[in-house]
Amino acid sequence: MIVVILLILRYRQRGKRPSNDANIPLVATWRMFSYLELCRATDEFSENNLIGKGGFGSVYKARLGDGMEVAVKVFNLQCGRAFKSFDIECEMMKSIRHRNLIKVISSCSNEEFKALVLEYMPHGSLEKYLYSSNCILDIFQRLNIMIDVASALEYLHFGHSAPIIHCDLKPSNVLLDDNMVAHLSDFSIAKLLTGEDQSMTHTQTLATIGYMAPGLFNISYLYFMILIR
Repeated sequence: MIVVILLILRYRQRGKRPSNDANIPLVATWRMFSYLELCRATDEFSENNLIGKGGFGSVYKARLGDGMEVAVKVFNLQCGRAFKSFDIECEMMKSIRHRNLIKVISSCSNEEFKALVLEYMPHGSLEKYLYSSNCILDIFQRLNIMIDVASALEYLHFGHSAPIIHCDLKPSNVLLDDNMVAHLSDFSIAKLLTGEDQSMTHTQTLATIGYMAPGLFNISYLYFMILIR
C-alpha cells in the first residue's frame, strides 16, 4: 500500500517519465583524459575543489578546457584495496545505464594514478540536505528522492543481466542534480551476483530466522533518515 501511494505521488509530481535512461542522451561522448588535463582542470587537485572524501579516495570538482564541469574521483593508491575498488567500479559502471545512476564520462589510469571522470551533481549529496540547517527538503522532494533511489535499486537488482548489489547505500552516496533528481553513486564495493551467488544467498535467507538482507536494511535505514531528518 505504501509503495502504491508513493508511486501515485511520484506520477502526480513529475508526470510519466521512463525510469530507464535508454532514451536520454549521454552527458558527454566518451573521451580519454590525461593526468595533466585532469590536474589542470582541478587546479592541481586543490582543496578548494574538494567536494567529497571517502575510504578509497577523494572527489574533486573540475572544469574542462571546453568549460564543461565534471567530478573527478581520484583513488588513493596508498590504500591496498583502492586498485580493486577502481577495477570493480569500472566493471560495474561500463555496463549499466539508468537515469538515477551517476554517469561515468571517462577514466584515467596508469601505474601511479587512477581516476574516474563523472557527471557533476550541482546540489551535492543528500547528506548535506539531511544534516545541514541551511538546506531544507520539503515532503515532495523527500518522497521523490526515495523513489529515485528505489528506481535505481530496482534496475540494479532486476533490470541488469546479472543482479548488482550496491553494498554501500547511504546519504553521502546519493547525489542531486540541477532538478533535485537523485543519482546513486560509488560502486567501489558493489557486487555482481552470479548464478551461484544467487543460489547461496537464497539458501541462506530461507535457513536463517529473522534474516534481513543487507540491501533491505540499508534502504530501510536510508528512507528512515530521509523522513525524520
